[in-house]
Amino acid sequence: MIVVALLLNVALLVVASLHLMWALGVWFPIRDEERLVAMVVGLRGETRMPGPIPCALVVAGLTIAAGLPWIADGPIKQAGLIVAATVFLVRGILPFRPFWRKLTPQEPFATLDRKLYGPLCLVFSAGFALIAWKGI
Repeated sequence: MIVVALLLNVALLVVASLHLMWALGVWFPIRDEERLVAMVVGLRGETRMPGPIPCALVVAGLTIAAGLPWIADGPIKQAGLIVAATVFLVRGILPFRPFWRKLTPQEPFATLDRKLYGPLCLVFSAGFALIAWKGI
């Protein structure tokens, strides 16, 4: 389980780092804001990246989630792992729901969401569920 926790940790911190860059106004991996929005936000008609506060909140959530496997065993850890597994499960299912497709039709986001972002969230969910079930 330590390997699962380490992989979750690294992947979540990489995703958190991207969101931190966006919170600071660094458009990466695409320097053009409108094209970056089409790749990572995907909302219909949206051309601007979310502001620093929403991006920073995502950074905080991802960083907390990355740390969950490493805190002492107990009810808070267990609840946190279950919440993280549930949040990532919901985010992982969204790309396959019609209402989400209508809300986020921009390409390449729509395709990346179905082929990368959603499945990655399902893997995160499975990792948190596994750690909640088996422990480290």
